[in-house]
Amino acid sequence: MTKRTAEDIMNPEVISVTDQMAVKELASFLTDQEISGAPVEDEKGALIGVVSVTDIVRAASSGGDRLMNGHDCEAHFYTRGWEERLSAYDLEMLHLQDDELRVRDIMTPSVFAIEAAAPVAAVAQSMMDSHLHRLLVVREGKVVGLVSTSDMLALLSETD
Repeated sequence: MTKRTAEDIMNPEVISVTDQMAVKELASFLTDQEISGAPVEDEKGALIGVVSVTDIVRAASSGGDRLMNGHDCEAHFYTRGWEERLSAYDLEMLHLQDDELRVRDIMTPSVFAIEAAAPVAAVAQSMMDSHLHRLLVVREGKVVGLVSTSDMLALLSETD
């Protein structure tokens, strides 16, 4: 039996956003796609960070002080919590005041990722060590998928 890798269990459908996207547009995009966050790419397609509903809520609730410790915060895109219980209506009601606010202004510039060829055990260890519920999968520096705790649980529930 061959050992499974991150690529074997990942979801290859990863939706990313650009750092130039308006935060108001991001809120609609995330709710339309029914996701709580996304990787952020620059104009050249390079992965430069992550953004989540948590980042949007923080920006809306903190007024002028939108950034947390100069962006030195956890990558909330990967952590599950109260933000996943927000509805599209909840996001619409945030009333983001700044039409000029862009994803680059609120994103977390930390990216947690693992190589596509990494064994599943390494994926699990990385997720546990960093307290992550989602981990990007990369090949040659490009995002090719995402492994979630649901993917790991599905693997555990398989019967032989």
